[in-house]
Amino acid sequence: MSEPRVIKKYPNRRLYDTVESRYITLADIRRLVTERVDFVVIDKKSQTDITRAILLQVIAEQEHGSEPVLSRDFLSQVIRSYGGQLQGVVASYLEQTLRLFTAQQREMRERIRQLAGPEATEAVSQLAQKNYQRWRTLQDEIFRTLFGNQNRARERDDEERVHDPGPRP
Repeated sequence: MSEPRVIKKYPNRRLYDTVESRYITLADIRRLVTERVDFVVIDKKSQTDITRAILLQVIAEQEHGSEPVLSRDFLSQVIRSYGGQLQGVVASYLEQTLRLFTAQQREMRERIRQLAGPEATEAVSQLAQKNYQRWRTLQDEIFRTLFGNQNRARERDDEERVHDPGPRP
């Protein structure tokens, strides 16, 4: 396996593709991702890997489009998961869910190739929409369950503090 393509981020915020020997944009980074090009983004000054931060910028840019993928509630729930006991569980769940979703898409594309007809395209489109809705419903349910438990525990703690007069002088 070859080394990943190195993209350097300079202090002036510009990204430089060392393979193409040119400055690139976040749209170019998105193209690399969609084309499954293995790359790493290195901060030129500190020499640290900042690939995740750049990928988050690409996502933020895409979310400004007409049809965002991530709902406001979903993003809020993700933010709330940071620093909590369930952070690892949430991260693992999201990663596994997207892997499953991708595998299902691959499987459906293969079925379409086998069926190869206009009816098949419509059937797959409907199935994809149903799978997406199921995924969103499951995601919402899991977050409600996970964060509902955390919120109920916080509410109990708050209630105990209100009813507990504390030490007496």
